[in-house]
Amino acid sequence: MWHPSIARHFPANQPAQIAIVGIESHICVTQTTIDALKKGHQVYVIADGVSSCNKEEVGIALDRLRAEGAVVTTSESWLYECMGDAGIEEFKEVAKLVKEESGRTREALRAMSSKI
Repeated sequence: MWHPSIARHFPANQPAQIAIVGIESHICVTQTTIDALKKGHQVYVIADGVSSCNKEEVGIALDRLRAEGAVVTTSESWLYECMGDAGIEEFKEVAKLVKEESGRTREALRAMSSKI
């Protein structure tokens, strides 16, 4: 999953912060996260941005990834953490997007919390 065409953008001697979303949390998301962690990167798994065809798999995968050292968080939390400061130029635009998408985010989180 940590394909060479992607890995080449993340030199091993320069740890990066990587956010991961995707389908099949227990397969692709897990393998990619573990590979990136092994290479020394800090990995954020966006809980409301992962899924599985077997809903029971999601919570188990997130628990495993947390134990492996990934930061499991939400899209909203990650966005605000990336901005870091309400004084930056992009803050209002991102805050507007978060507000517009809050219903969908809430729905995704409800679905996720029922799987954990």
